[in-house]
Amino acid sequence: MSESVRQRILVVDDEADMRELLQDLFEDSGYDVLTVSNGQGMRDALQEGAYSLVILDLRLKGEDGMLLARELRESSSIPIMMLTGKGDETDRILGLELAADDFLMKPFNNRELLARVRAMLRRTTQLSKPVARKDDSYSHERLSFDGWVLDLTGRELIRPDGETEPLTYGEFALLEALVRSPNRAFSRDQLLEATRGMNTDVFDRTIDVLILRLRRKIEPNPRQPTYIRTERGVGYIFNGNVIQC
Repeated sequence: MSESVRQRILVVDDEADMRELLQDLFEDSGYDVLTVSNGQGMRDALQEGAYSLVILDLRLKGEDGMLLARELRESSSIPIMMLTGKGDETDRILGLELAADDFLMKPFNNRELLARVRAMLRRTTQLSKPVARKDDSYSHERLSFDGWVLDLTGRELIRPDGETEPLTYGEFALLEALVRSPNRAFSRDQLLEATRGMNTDVFDRTIDVLILRLRRKIEPNPRQPTYIRTERGVGYIFNGNVIQC
């Protein structure tokens, strides 16, 4: 990985051995890494520089990693991977629903962690590409539905009022898969494959959580969705008239 494209990872974990392990693992793979032990360290690091990914321990001493992730998500769309030693699926679902983009249990396989991080950073790089100037925006591939515009080249979602609706990389990838094939029912496995690939061990509820997050952002009434409909016994379907613009 050349210096010009080295990406920076911020690790937040209160265990010194874990910080050392993750720093060695990522630096050996060509990433720049900073490790901190608490939420204040995370805040200070993010104020001082830009990072491509935050890896955050769910259970820090004296702090709630879930609250830290939510705090970070309110001010940034930076990808967040949460780590925890507690094997409770409720934590994973809640973490993904509130803020995180991925969740990995301790102890983890180093190769699996690297695979997930690389996948997240590839998508982050796509999302962080600068938006083209207005004078060359005609070259963008765009799909529109009911005044919403999904800019596939600029990697952004534009609301009917012209403002940008912030999406995480996982949300954007899922919405793109649905909008590209409107009125087609997708199973959860098909959507997982379209958004993340099947090379990582994701759990079945991941798609459900991302669907919930998307509905909150684009549906007039998320409790009675108009666009992203549940297809009983199958999965999900995007219901709408999608045009290329």
